[in-house]
Amino acid sequence: MRYGLILPGGMATEQLEQEIIAEASGWDGVFVWEAAYGVDAWTLLAAMAQRTSRIRLGTMLTPLPWRRPWKVASQVVTLDQLSGGRAILTVGLGAVDTALGNTSEETDLRARAELLDEGIDLIRGFWKGDLRFEGQHYQADLSSRDDLVEAASPVQQPRIPIWAVGVWPGPKSMRRVLRCDGVMPQAASGALTSADIRQLRGWLSEHNIGSDFDIVVEGETTASNADAAAEVVSSWVESGCTWRLESRWEMPHHSPERMRQVRERLAAGPPRVATGT
Repeated sequence: MRYGLILPGGMATEQLEQEIIAEASGWDGVFVWEAAYGVDAWTLLAAMAQRTSRIRLGTMLTPLPWRRPWKVASQVVTLDQLSGGRAILTVGLGAVDTALGNTSEETDLRARAELLDEGIDLIRGFWKGDLRFEGQHYQADLSSRDDLVEAASPVQQPRIPIWAVGVWPGPKSMRRVLRCDGVMPQAASGALTSADIRQLRGWLSEHNIGSDFDIVVEGETTASNADAAAEVVSSWVESGCTWRLESRWEMPHHSPERMRQVRERLAAGPPRVATGT
């Protein structure tokens, strides 16, 4: 099991400080929120890459239907090069929530799903050096530019990991996951349980997906009691999860109190379970 923390917000300088604390305290990954407006996720992650040497870096998450996929492919591969192969891309449909504002992007569920599927395929192709894509929503042809293939080659091979949100056991959502390298599962009804994870792991095995495929869950643990924190995550370890991400999503994201909580949780270190996993 690896352990990361999703930084809920704050100024770029605050989040950079938090990421440095995370690496020093033994965390395995730091993930940042990609908002429609605010601190730019990819600029921030690039700065983090220059201040650290080990910790994995990524977004949580990138609403791919609302982004240009070739631009996202460029941003992620740039981060992968600058970090020496530590980038992770997490993608989803994008949250349709009035509290998040409105930027006139596509909100129809089916249309967003189609855009997400095509975006994943385009990005995977570009990273392999295939700079031509013909889809229903996206058309791109940069195949005459051989120099781009060499200059924008990922450090990680066969490609940079892509994690996708997947609704378990929804067939359409899970078919998308099979084209990726990891899943952030959500239960179709109710709260996700460790039993869901075991069933999901079995389903992945039936589809010839190996144990190196990431299953990622999130939640909160205390900074003040290491044993209690370990107890919270132990069932997720036993069920087959590979990543557990700490989150602090309550508003306001950037208050002094929230920033204090994040620093304290990072400094306490990840809630590792003493099982050797």
